[in-house]
Amino acid sequence: MVGHDLRALLDPVVAASGLVLDAVAVRTGGGRTVVVVTVDLRDDDDQALDLDRIEAVSEQVSAALGDTVPGAYTLEVTSPGADRPLTRPGQLRRHLGRRVKVQTTGGPDVTGRLVEVTDDALVVVPPAPAVKGRRPKDLAPVRVALTDLRAARVEVDLSGLAATGDDEVED
Repeated sequence: MVGHDLRALLDPVVAASGLVLDAVAVRTGGGRTVVVVTVDLRDDDDQALDLDRIEAVSEQVSAALGDTVPGAYTLEVTSPGADRPLTRPGQLRRHLGRRVKVQTTGGPDVTGRLVEVTDDALVVVPPAPAVKGRRPKDLAPVRVALTDLRAARVEVDLSGLAATGDDEVED
């Protein structure tokens, strides 16, 4: 089976687990085959995509695949990751309050704090340039229509680590 056939097979299996099938890829090389299934939360899901949920859907995907992939293969079930592009309102809402970089289709890119997401737009508050001796102020909020959104990505903010002296991130 090729990727799009696997997607048709696995989409209802992943949906039954309450998740969304983001992507299916079959990679071959060095005499081995790897089937990579990427799952994500539904837009209306406010739970975490933790290892327990990944493990449960992995078992269901493995059972559904059975012997549809010829020969021996390795199955990897994963989430999209922190650097994935956010394009849907539900994905964006889960990151309210975080710093994001928004790429638009026609206008300038915007970086700042994501403060609002509606069904048709998002609002980002860019930080003002730092001026020594002055209290930082945010710039005016920028509204981006979702029709103008190419992608948004969460920017990892490690500035708090330097202030505390910590050099490791604890879970």
